[in-house]
Amino acid sequence: MTGSDTQGIKIVLHPVSDLAKAKAVYTALLGAPPQADAPYYVGYDVAGQHIGLVPGGGPQGMTSPVAFWQVPDIEAKLAELTAAGAIVKEAAHDVGGGRLVATVADPDGNVLGVLQEP
Repeated sequence: MTGSDTQGIKIVLHPVSDLAKAKAVYTALLGAPPQADAPYYVGYDVAGQHIGLVPGGGPQGMTSPVAFWQVPDIEAKLAELTAAGAIVKEAAHDVGGGRLVATVADPDGNVLGVLQEP
């Protein structure tokens, strides 16, 4: 194991075509109202996980759900992943409050997310 081990899946983002309809379904599924509710993003914090709804796949162009694995050092994990054959899709960047996120594609094109909390 390395110093950049994962700490589990903390966020799963889902691209949705109709935010209002998706919000109704996820609110029923999760049994709680969203904590973030904007035209560009709806987010739920339930049972230690964050579930996000991204209309139209957002600027990332998501076409399927993306799970974000929490890591203590995002740059070290990105270096490890690319050395193993992953391709960086979205470089590490701050999405607010010091939270860093990035995405990579595995050899089959599956998108994997990594995140580092402040």
